Amino acid sequence: MENELPNSDVELVIITGMSGAGKTVAMQSFEDLGFYCIDNLPPELLVTFLDLMMKSENKMRRIAAVMDTRGGDLFDALIGALDDLLQMDGVSTKLLFLDADDETLVRRYKETRRSHPLAEGGLPLTGIRKERTLLSELRGRARSIYNTSELKPRELREKIMSTFSFKGDTAFTLNFISFGFKHGMPIDADVVFDVRFLPNPYYIEELKPMTGLDKDVYEYVLKWNDTQVLIDKLSDLFKFIIPQYKNEGKSQVVVAFGCTGGQHRSVTLAEFFGNRFKEEYKTLITHRDVEKRKG
Repeated sequence: MENELPNSDVELVIITGMSGAGKTVAMQSFEDLGFYCIDNLPPELLVTFLDLMMKSENKMRRIAAVMDTRGGDLFDALIGALDDLLQMDGVSTKLLFLDADDETLVRRYKETRRSHPLAEGGLPLTGIRKERTLLSELRGRARSIYNTSELKPRELREKIMSTFSFKGDTAFTLNFISFGFKHGMPIDADVVFDVRFLPNPYYIEELKPMTGLDKDVYEYVLKWNDTQVLIDKLSDLFKFIIPQYKNEGKSQVVVAFGCTGGQHRSVTLAEFFGNRFKEEYKTLITHRDVEKRKG
């Protein structure tokens, strides 16, 4: 179920990012959501198009535009065009940046046997590094950054659908993630909390093979005074910062809890806060490393 934008508003999502990071899948996802999609339109023409559309009686209210380095020199105008778009009355502009690590991008180019648009007949990695430099400022201005290195096309589609299929208040999503530091920090987290100081169920023989999704582990982590003090302090913090993020215009906030392996303490805290705030916000809970248990 979708909540409508205010009658005067047009929602514009600009999709950009690294070549090979999934912009085609993203555009198809927005098409399925009912967006009018435009591929590789020069930035100056997008501003003109929106201006003409706003004056039309039958204006389209949800638009997604893919803009990337295929536009060559025209792409350089995107930063300036963004400033113009942000000042347009009746237009809500969001920037979605798709990224992936160099190794993943090289592998994707090899699999598809396509050449990178900036490689100029050379190695894909040469074009990737050049493109990453060109896009650095644009990436810094994006409200939503999706790293697709570990995402399958279906998972990227689901991520877009969950974020952009709701309008108005329900467009804002809280995503609580658990992870293990030994597997690396999540690249898309807005806030990260290290909970490795809490008592570790890993050292309890009967709890070691379980996870924070199991009742015994969940109750073990929560029973300690240090955990309750942490919960009280974080609850106060979240009650303050989450509305600030929402008022700033972010479509989602990713809060990550990390422990050593991402099995026990971080899973418990992500579950706890995900359930605590689900009545106030659209809330997602993701356990990144819970299936990586070894031994």
